[in-house]
Amino acid sequence: MSENEKEKIIERKVDIKALVAVIPPASSLGKEKIRRERRIRVRAIAEVKEGFAKINPTLASELGITSALEIVVARKRKLKLTAIVDENIPPNEVWCNTDQLREEGIADNSIATVRAATK
Repeated sequence: MSENEKEKIIERKVDIKALVAVIPPASSLGKEKIRRERRIRVRAIAEVKEGFAKINPTLASELGITSALEIVVARKRKLKLTAIVDENIPPNEVWCNTDQLREEGIADNSIATVRAATK
């Protein structure tokens, strides 16, 4: 091989860094995961009717709750309730009936997992 041919081969090589710069990082490719459940405070409020739970609209849309929700405390106590969307509820709380929570053995201000109820 002559020196002229070697120079042509060197010129044909592509810079690896330039190729890698075209590929986006993995963090930008991944879509944000949809939250299916969240750990929040369960409050015992007497004004809430039995069988119902009041939830903030932002939290309800984030968790995909439309008609019913499920509250799970310590993987032992599970409660399915009809959801009432109310803007007056703080975003990190769900309000339930005092007597119903007491019957289920759930204390006021407990932290529980809240998710959309499965049918």
